Amino acid sequence: MELILKKDVENLGFTDDLVSVKNGYGRNFLLPQGLAVLATPSTKKVLAETLKQRAFKEKKIIADAQKEADKLNGLETKITSKTGEGDKLFGSISNANLSESLEKEGVSVDKKFITIAGGLIKRTGRYDATIRFHRDVIVNYSFEVIAEAKK
Repeated sequence: MELILKKDVENLGFTDDLVSVKNGYGRNFLLPQGLAVLATPSTKKVLAETLKQRAFKEKKIIADAQKEADKLNGLETKITSKTGEGDKLFGSISNANLSESLEKEGVSVDKKFITIAGGLIKRTGRYDATIRFHRDVIVNYSFEVIAEAKK
């Protein structure tokens, strides 16, 4: 089943992508949720025209996303957390914590666009995250989780 995505769908594609999915997935999930429409010849023509018009706007959006990504160069992010025995954390550090930390540094990124390698962090040390500013602007970023000073 060929569909045109109306919204970004995780692990499938971005808005206005032409995707091919199994019939059940398209009919039972994507179409009822309003995430996609059937790719008929007329909708394909409309999509082609929309993409042509959007190409000009897209250049500016990519340039803005690249400026945000360039702010990360040379930026050292250290997230402090309470620790227990050894280097184990009380609780964990997630993409939301990294998003907050970057916000304080002047780089605004929504937490859903941050992927930390390995998921939640439960120990101190250096970690890597993938930050997506735009579908064409993806940055690998290293940060450090350190222990909060004990009183």
